[in-house]
Amino acid sequence: MEVKLETTSPLVTDADALVTFAFEENNPAQGALAELDRATGGRLKELAASGELTGKWLEMVLLHYPAGLQAKRLLVVGAGKREKFDPVRLRRLAGAAARYLKARGAKRLAFLLREPRQDATAAQFVAEGLLLAELDLDKYKSQKENRNGIESAAILGAAAGAGPALERARAIAESENWARDIANEPSNQLTPSGLAERAEQMAREAGLAIDVLDEKRIEQLGMGALLGVARGSAEPPRVIVVTYNPPQAKPGGPVLGLVGKAITFDTGGISIKPSKGMEKMKYDMCGGITMLATMRAIARLRPPVKVIAVVPATENMPGGRAIKPGDVLFSLSGKTIEVLNTDAEGRLILADGLEYARRLGATHLVDAATLTGAIVVALSTVNVGVFGSRDEFTRLFLDTAREAGERMWLMPVDDEYLEMMKSPLADLQNISSGDGGGASTAAAFLREFTADLPWIHLDIAGTAWLDDAKPWMPKGASGVAIRTLVDFAGKL
Repeated sequence: MEVKLETTSPLVTDADALVTFAFEENNPAQGALAELDRATGGRLKELAASGELTGKWLEMVLLHYPAGLQAKRLLVVGAGKREKFDPVRLRRLAGAAARYLKARGAKRLAFLLREPRQDATAAQFVAEGLLLAELDLDKYKSQKENRNGIESAAILGAAAGAGPALERARAIAESENWARDIANEPSNQLTPSGLAERAEQMAREAGLAIDVLDEKRIEQLGMGALLGVARGSAEPPRVIVVTYNPPQAKPGGPVLGLVGKAITFDTGGISIKPSKGMEKMKYDMCGGITMLATMRAIARLRPPVKVIAVVPATENMPGGRAIKPGDVLFSLSGKTIEVLNTDAEGRLILADGLEYARRLGATHLVDAATLTGAIVVALSTVNVGVFGSRDEFTRLFLDTAREAGERMWLMPVDDEYLEMMKSPLADLQNISSGDGGGASTAAAFLREFTADLPWIHLDIAGTAWLDDAKPWMPKGASGVAIRTLVDFAGKL
């Protein structure tokens, strides 16, 4: 989809559909809608008086061939209560409108911005919503849904100087779609080696340096935690390292290390998962794909900081050589880990990934993983769980998430949680000996492999996948945290 800014009057745009939104208030046809109401001979006020146009959240009111407008259709989308309107809602509203019109054959649309989001970033939120609405979960269907889709979208009424915000939206949304498309792949189509190949293609196109470690190099380095998880699978593991090294980076400046869990399929290993819902466990690679997509966007936006992504990739299978509860693994850091549950494998591969990112020169670390069911219990599918080792570093990240319109919540990682992860046989055990707090004990485990560097852990287990389609996005991978990570890289 081509998205552009236009100064054309909404009355004369010849798009297949003109889109705008109405708030839930006594007269939803007031303000910016008043001009459209006058042009259509008072139709919007009539619809408001009849109760058809109320402004309730994502209510769709569609007029065909509206008098006084050159657009073939006018779509007024409910924006809900004015005081609750924020970047998240604007992005979702734009996406919902695009998917609604795509299903009705529209090819060209125009989106009219209105108060209170006419600042320079409003165009970015709208463009992101429109572009994210493009992706459909029909790749393997013989009969495609919405085969043609929307070809172009014009944003009307944007603030002056919104051009750079629009370019930023393209870089981020296209990278999110890249991530969502890969994360939706079934595991027989995307193995660890296949993920590495996708990453190599992306890096070549983006101008990024890439190094893929095969199983021999992984063993030579001593990544025993990753190799332990990989042993049960016939598919060999990979470690994908992507580097962005801008010439304007300050000598001795910060180096951001992004570490992502990429379990391309998780059976749970010997501690096997229940069969119900196991098909979804291809999504266990979302953390790693998030970091690769972040690098893709960073390469386009070029912040002045060096960034290294480390993505350990493997399957977790119950093969004849699989690790067993009670086994002890030797991690790259030298710390030993007693395996009490083979379904707590993500923290094992991240342990080696974090240590390797540090060895490559990372001075600040952020990891992302679909790590624990406990975070879903705590935060459901609404917020990403955020754990951090330095208050200032973590606050900056949370502020960035808020500005980016992504919901994240600070979680505790006190020393008491680490005590629950100590093993009588090894340095650590991979699940807690206590009751509850599973997301925090997992974070405490990971912190042991950060060498006290500033570090943030993102548990995206509840937010990386949509079990049900939303009006603005189909069922499947969500692309969560990418826009926050991209913005955060530019602030270090």
